[in-house]
Amino acid sequence: MIRIWIDADACPKVIKEVIFKVSDRLKIPVTLVANSQMFIPPSPRINLIQVPKGADVADQYIVNHCEASDLVVTADIPLADFIVKKGATATNPRGELYTEENISERLSVRDFMKELRDSGVETGGPSIFGPKDKESFTNSLNKILTKMSNAQGASK
Repeated sequence: MIRIWIDADACPKVIKEVIFKVSDRLKIPVTLVANSQMFIPPSPRINLIQVPKGADVADQYIVNHCEASDLVVTADIPLADFIVKKGATATNPRGELYTEENISERLSVRDFMKELRDSGVETGGPSIFGPKDKESFTNSLNKILTKMSNAQGASK
């Protein structure tokens, strides 16, 4: 059975709301993992795991508990790398799927940009999250869940 995990501290509220609606419509369990308390709608399928504050504590929880049949929503590229290597599916809040084919490149770009910032170069950040990003995520989420459901149905 598919479970959706959300790396929730940095996930935009609008994306969480999309996932909550999908969870309700498709009866998919959702687990948010965060260092801080946050609102989740009352639902038997949605729960929040609050982990202690600290670097990568939430990431490690997700890695330790997700399974190959799960989907993880995260903008954290190192976490996505662990998820992909574990055989699970990972996407970012803009709907971009992380795969075995693209994760190494994403890590390299991330590390390069970090080196630039560490040396004092202004690199800017990601663009403002807008309505097109929500639409892209929603469309991508539907495609991902359809593909995952079909794969699970074929393996039964």
